[in-house]
Amino acid sequence: MATSSDLLTRAVETVVPKQLAEQKLQSGKKLRLYWGIDPTGTKIHLGHSVPLRKMRAFQDAGHHVILLIGSFTAMIGDPSGRDELRQPLTKEDVQKNFKTYIDQAKMILDMEKLEIVYNHEWLEKLTFKDILSLTSNFTVQQMLHRDMFAKRIEEDAPISLTEFMYPLMVGYDSVMLDVDVELGGNDQLFNMLAGRTLQAAFKKREKFVLTTKIIVGTDGRKMSKSYNNCVYLEDEPADMFGKLMSVKDELMEIYFECCTNVPMEDVKKILSGSPRDAKARLAREIVTLYHGADAAKKAEEAFDRVFKSKEMPEDIPEVKVKKGTLLIDVLVSSKLISSKSEARRVIEQKGVKLNGIVIDSIETSVQEGTLQVGKRKFLNLIV
Repeated sequence: MATSSDLLTRAVETVVPKQLAEQKLQSGKKLRLYWGIDPTGTKIHLGHSVPLRKMRAFQDAGHHVILLIGSFTAMIGDPSGRDELRQPLTKEDVQKNFKTYIDQAKMILDMEKLEIVYNHEWLEKLTFKDILSLTSNFTVQQMLHRDMFAKRIEEDAPISLTEFMYPLMVGYDSVMLDVDVELGGNDQLFNMLAGRTLQAAFKKREKFVLTTKIIVGTDGRKMSKSYNNCVYLEDEPADMFGKLMSVKDELMEIYFECCTNVPMEDVKKILSGSPRDAKARLAREIVTLYHGADAAKKAEEAFDRVFKSKEMPEDIPEVKVKKGTLLIDVLVSSKLISSKSEARRVIEQKGVKLNGIVIDSIETSVQEGTLQVGKRKFLNLIV
């Protein structure tokens, strides 16, 4: 179980105001905490896991934890961290994304100790008079101080009025939930402080806000599907292990801090030794969390066979294909690669081999033998 100190420090970027946070935790009272998400995607990666793990730490410490689904705000579009307009989602998009999100969040959260709420239940009921009342608590200057708005103004890029309204909407969530703590990424600090302002205006309890650290992808860039640098919770154990072994050395400490339960004093010792051994320990810890110790052990053994002993992995899956089928179609149908556009990119980057020979054309037809994508994905083709 995390200590009060760990709750406010481990994987934490900012606590505002810190004195209030310390007072509330030291009081021994059961706190109300919430984290709000707009379900804009369907897959959770390790970056998303950081606030989820912090929620779980508060659950384990006995506090009341709420997951708020932005069923209304997702249809507005959060401008946080964006230098261009984000396309709003439909209700159908939100419902579809949320279902897959929860299926994965169960890998971290204790669902029996979780309250789930939807902000359309109160935001849809606001009248125009209510909304004008909310706006009276903020100034245009306050909104323009946001980094992404200042950047857009400098570049003469559009800012929609709905984006201006977004902090008011999520701030009103805090009023309705009357919480002691709001949790979010560091890019959400402005929005969370708006909620703190509105809670005071509505004479609710005083909350503190806690932002979690943001981890980048395995290559040091923003964790993004387009960069192929994400570690997803649903990755197969061997694939997850291999991805983590490709993490840049300088990122290991924050990955240990944000994505594992290893005590930080032990992390210092681990990182003082061999970088390769430290990375293997990191990969084992994370794979164990999401797939179990046995799966982690097998994943490490498979990795060592391929990269240490230069052997082929065991149990390579097989697929029967028709003669004349294009290799690019097999890559997508077998789910080795997610889309044809991605398959073209990987082929152009010399990332696909057939029987050890690099494929250099998207027009290549299948041959019987072993197909390899990158360093870790294999498929035996039977023609």
